[in-house]
Amino acid sequence: MLSKPNVYFVGIGGIGMSALARYFKSIGKNVAGYDKTETPLCKALVSEGIDIHYEPSIKQIPKKFKSHNTLVVYTPAVPNDMEELLYFTEYGYHPLKRARVLGLISQNHYCLAVAGTHGKTTTSTLLAHILKQANRNVCAFLGGISTNYNSNFIAGNQTSVLVVEADEYDRSFLQLDPQAAVITSVESDHLDIYGEGDSIQTAFKEFTGKVEKICVVHSDTRLPGMTYGIESGAHFNGDNLQVIDHQFHFDLSVSDQYTIKDITCGLPGRHNVENAIAAAALALIYGLSPEEVKTGIGSFTGVKRRFEYHIKNDDQILIDDYAHHPSEIKALTQALKELYPGQKVRGIFQPHLYSRTRDFEDEFAEALGQLDELWLMDIYPAREKPIPGVTSNALLQKINLEHKQLGSSTEILNHCAQNPQGITVTIGAGDIDQLVQPLKFKLLQ
Repeated sequence: MLSKPNVYFVGIGGIGMSALARYFKSIGKNVAGYDKTETPLCKALVSEGIDIHYEPSIKQIPKKFKSHNTLVVYTPAVPNDMEELLYFTEYGYHPLKRARVLGLISQNHYCLAVAGTHGKTTTSTLLAHILKQANRNVCAFLGGISTNYNSNFIAGNQTSVLVVEADEYDRSFLQLDPQAAVITSVESDHLDIYGEGDSIQTAFKEFTGKVEKICVVHSDTRLPGMTYGIESGAHFNGDNLQVIDHQFHFDLSVSDQYTIKDITCGLPGRHNVENAIAAAALALIYGLSPEEVKTGIGSFTGVKRRFEYHIKNDDQILIDDYAHHPSEIKALTQALKELYPGQKVRGIFQPHLYSRTRDFEDEFAEALGQLDELWLMDIYPAREKPIPGVTSNALLQKINLEHKQLGSSTEILNHCAQNPQGITVTIGAGDIDQLVQPLKFKLLQ
């Protein structure tokens, strides 16, 4: 399947699909695709020579891709009755899910996989950066845009070590057979797929069984493997945490054999120190030296939409973050209060998915109640249809916070223009990132 000269993507604009598109383009394939929205990521792909259209129509598919020399890749976010997908299915193209294609690619490489309900994007991106900085031959498929490389894909070659973000959604990560892996966390999520928390724990345990050599797991996951954590007596253990000039410093002890002293992690929050320890663990297992690992962590600048600063001066802070699960929002708020003690935090949150909002309504209410001021936007539906009774207003009523309000983009921008000082953070996995630049303009005007 992978030998075909043409690759067509149904839903090319997603973060995982676009990385695959870049991979196939980098190895000389003809690449094209459809997406419903002309996002900045789609525009970037077009600038790289990939043909994309935005109307779901068979007529829009370029002629050369209407042949059986075409590999068709689709995302589960595309409805099964979507016209183009039906066309390829009916005419015997045998479309493959993104996860299946990634699994086939990984079979040809030494694969390092990063899984977990939280933290996998930062950890996998940091791991790829550590390897790249150490001049290792690395190819990486990432779940976010690395600020070091301004891409979600790092090109390698046939002999590259492969870094893969292993996504638990739709059990995609079970398509992989990595040589080594890390699991950052296991919490209830994607209950539209798994039904309940025990099922997701079972899926992660099954994933550990597919790891050929070593699996490193967070000490809280209750999964088999080498452990990592902070002050936990784990195999890879972080100690002596300090915040100096808004940056975390820590020591990393490795199985009581040696310690890497005074690692600087420019990413905020204890959760990101744990992500750095996880990335360091896989890098050390792969064979990097302690000094290479320390240098790589210290030179990592982060991932777009993961605690990404857009304003940072004495009077104003504007941060954009992808947090869309209650635990992620708690970690984000804790990091802000550690870095800026005593300062008030205004959060703008867009819930992602009706099902997630319903399943974790109480947990969202508790997490959002840790902010000092909250503006709540309408739920971003993504692949879902509305669920009766599940609304942002219903969530708002459960939040124990004095300063809270529903708001449209226009209302939020007007409010922030009149109250520009302090810390503002946009939160969510939908299209709230489209609010960031207008918000930045209003805050600075």
